[in-house]
Amino acid sequence: MERLIKIESVNDIFPGYRDTPVGRLIEYHNLGRAFNEYSHAEILVGMCMDNRKQLRIPRNFAYIMRTGGANLRYNEFQVSYAIGVGRVEYMALIGHTNCAMVNIEARKDKFIMGLVEVAGWEKDKAEEHYRNFVLMYEIGNELDFLLGEVSRFRLRYPKIVIVPLMYRLEDNLLYLVRED
Repeated sequence: MERLIKIESVNDIFPGYRDTPVGRLIEYHNLGRAFNEYSHAEILVGMCMDNRKQLRIPRNFAYIMRTGGANLRYNEFQVSYAIGVGRVEYMALIGHTNCAMVNIEARKDKFIMGLVEVAGWEKDKAEEHYRNFVLMYEIGNELDFLLGEVSRFRLRYPKIVIVPLMYRLEDNLLYLVRED
């Protein structure tokens, strides 16, 4: 995680992101910037559905898509909608440390038994469900997956500014990611 840049002041934000929706996102969350009022979203945020993370941002500032591992592979229509209809020109993809979508195999039995005990599934149906979807949602390493998704989206939406950020659960802050 030596590629993560901690943001403790506005000067820590990469110059190209200052005074943009990306910079404001970081300022709101990390630096306690006073909220502006927004009548429409300025940025699309893709992040993990993990309940341990919550962004500090003003109302109407962002479209937020939350999926396991911030994996937006199967949500491109919604991304396109936010861009095409919502007219957002910035996108932040936010990964996080200790993501449960890494090494899903380690939670296979818990996943299956949870569906049996909590949802009332039959065990064979829960096992089949796991087998059918695990490879679609396993992300491998958080940082590598995040950077791969950023690259993929940059090719798909070349005029959109797409920025990788990492949310560290250890301090609940957003970090910029050095991409070199």
